[in-house]
Amino acid sequence: MSILIKPIITEKATNDSEVFNRYTFVVDKKANKVEIKNAVESAYGVSISSVKTLNYPIQRNTKFTKKGLVTGIKSGYKKAIVQLAEGESIDFYNNL
Repeated sequence: MSILIKPIITEKATNDSEVFNRYTFVVDKKANKVEIKNAVESAYGVSISSVKTLNYPIQRNTKFTKKGLVTGIKSGYKKAIVQLAEGESIDFYNNL
């Protein structure tokens, strides 16, 4: 079971990483803060000061179209914001 699914690379997440030294990841829904901390430390070789998690629920939507009622679903996920210790950094672009 992989705890870290993928890093989130958006404008807001990139700004947080440059200014506040915080990095954002999509993680397994069942992972807790201690498991996330250990996974990031082992994967990237950095020390972590804090972990914040956010659970996003499933989003359902319904549209009325010519074909009738169309329903859609967007799956839920868990996001972790990891605060690194002073002087640490993660480079996502070194292996491109």
